[in-house]
Amino acid sequence: MSTLKVANIQNPSTSSGGVSIDTSGHVTVDGVAMPSAGPLSNRNKIINGDMRIDQRNAGASVTITTSAYTLDRWQGGASQSSKYSVQQNAGSVTPPAGFVNYLGVTSLSAYSVLSTDNFFLQQPIEGLNISDLAWGTASASTVTLSFWVRSSLTGTFGGTLVNSANNYSYPFTYTIGATNTWEQKTVIVTGPTAGTWLTTNGVGIRVNFGLGCGTSNSGTAGSWASSNFTSATGATSVVGTNGATFYITGVQLEVGSVATPFEHRSYGDELARCQRYYEEVGAFLTGMGLNTTTLECQIPFQQKRATANVGQISGRSAIIRMLTGSADFVSTNPVIANATPGNNQVWTQVQNFSGLATNYPATGRGNSNNFIFVNAEL
Repeated sequence: MSTLKVANIQNPSTSSGGVSIDTSGHVTVDGVAMPSAGPLSNRNKIINGDMRIDQRNAGASVTITTSAYTLDRWQGGASQSSKYSVQQNAGSVTPPAGFVNYLGVTSLSAYSVLSTDNFFLQQPIEGLNISDLAWGTASASTVTLSFWVRSSLTGTFGGTLVNSANNYSYPFTYTIGATNTWEQKTVIVTGPTAGTWLTTNGVGIRVNFGLGCGTSNSGTAGSWASSNFTSATGATSVVGTNGATFYITGVQLEVGSVATPFEHRSYGDELARCQRYYEEVGAFLTGMGLNTTTLECQIPFQQKRATANVGQISGRSAIIRMLTGSADFVSTNPVIANATPGNNQVWTQVQNFSGLATNYPATGRGNSNNFIFVNAEL
């Protein structure tokens, strides 16, 4: 059995047996950086940073009009309609080693960005998940943002970290040096001692990646500003080149000044985290016939961040059976009405059936697919 030799703690510049400690006290084991602060697990504040979960679109392309969630937890923003699309694994390129999926942006025109324009990708992080950072106080923690990125363009790109009030932000830059090549980037951000940062179930931090932002939405990189910036001054505009691509995966935001390896959580864990904000349900219904066309029922779902909005998914159907007989009743266009949602269930009416027995119990399900969405996004 081999023996692990640990570096001489009294002389941080030394290393032995694959373990080293630099002059700042950061530990590296076999070339892999260990966390400089915070826990070994649950380090990543970003959800779906490896872009595996895509409940809404199942890999289909989405053209951004004004604002829309694309892959789970990732929102596309645009001040002008239809300038770019977002798709899981757009272009079908090989992801970086250790990853299967990425979020792909494709520019749909050669658009000249105006001073007030704003095109970006964003993930809002819930305040309950950033309370340990103590931002806005003298004890504010430094954080490190790391990610893999690939683009058909080269040059300086930008992004920001912003508070919930959109009045305090940190612009940052990173450089893409080669076209159509995956590169890993690291951005270290000194924690802000000013600004208001929610630690509730509202927005704690918005993480933005600029895709083309006008001068009024761009700020000087490397320092905090009392403004709502989405990108850094002088950053490359992805929407400025027709057919330009911007692919990203492995996004991680963690406490400390060292980028550790991406935290790969289980698929079930990551899906449950996403479903706190958005879920598609309706696989099982139980209730009773309110009248001949309407089933009144309760539909459970995963615990949500807050009281959710509930609606029907276009093109889905539902099927139920009254307990008084053997016939199935199908609604090819079920309509959700009078929904009263809570944090983990909704009392609702499913309409557009025919021939139901009034005041008799019934059970049912979504026919092949879920047919309602439950949305509690930030």
